[in-house]
Amino acid sequence: MYCPWDVLNHCDRIRSNPDAQPENYWINTSSNDAVKRFIQESANAATKREIENLVAGGVITKEIHQELTYPEIYETIDNIWSLLFTTGYLTQRGKAEGRQMKLAIPNREIRDIFETQIMEFFKENVKKDGEMLTRFCDALQNEDTENVEKIFTKYLRKTISIRDTAVRTDMKENFYHGILLGILGVKSRWGISSNREMGEGYADILAEPDTGDMGIIIEVKYAHDGDLDGACKKALKQIEYTRYEDDLEDDGVENILKYRIACYKKRCKVMLAENG
Repeated sequence: MYCPWDVLNHCDRIRSNPDAQPENYWINTSSNDAVKRFIQESANAATKREIENLVAGGVITKEIHQELTYPEIYETIDNIWSLLFTTGYLTQRGKAEGRQMKLAIPNREIRDIFETQIMEFFKENVKKDGEMLTRFCDALQNEDTENVEKIFTKYLRKTISIRDTAVRTDMKENFYHGILLGILGVKSRWGISSNREMGEGYADILAEPDTGDMGIIIEVKYAHDGDLDGACKKALKQIEYTRYEDDLEDDGVENILKYRIACYKKRCKVMLAENG
């Protein structure tokens, strides 16, 4: 199975550039309403885990009804599985047993669509959780690592995680990075920078509260082996080695907080480096 539109576009590009790499052309031509609606309907924990499993390259078994009429499609989450299959967002793995089929995301291009819609879903839900996320930001500002960790863990449990395959391990860290940026966005008067050049490297996240005298540096690490403490220590070494705070000190910022946040699936560990 392949997408003719992608093949034609790629052939057109390599006529002028033989070294051109395949790109995701379909995502720019489709509204992807099926995936968007599916993720919006994934309110229960079981469905969220199934989405995480699919994005991670796994297979799930579902009963597929190909005879559904359009008005029936969005009646239940079970019907949306059938829609995703018949429209090509999911494909069959192995032999079907009656209506029971093993389903998987067919390729990297479709997986990118799922990931994009998951992040859009997260951004939309940030507004609904404004009060809780404001408390998260306040805890950051007040050096309350216990509540930073508690609230962030609670939010991770509500969110659909992008736990990608080993080929794209960097995406795991990027996912948590994106979540933190979205959360900090509830503070509209704060200055938020991502991957800003500071000292002798690039800080993952820099938050500058509207008080004008504080800088909050956040280094995010993904604990691939589940060792959250170990990942936090690596983040601390990076913060200290790259001297992220130098630029802030040069600008007269007196109160600099350096957080390291390690994540593994739905768990996190938060530590605050001691000043000096």
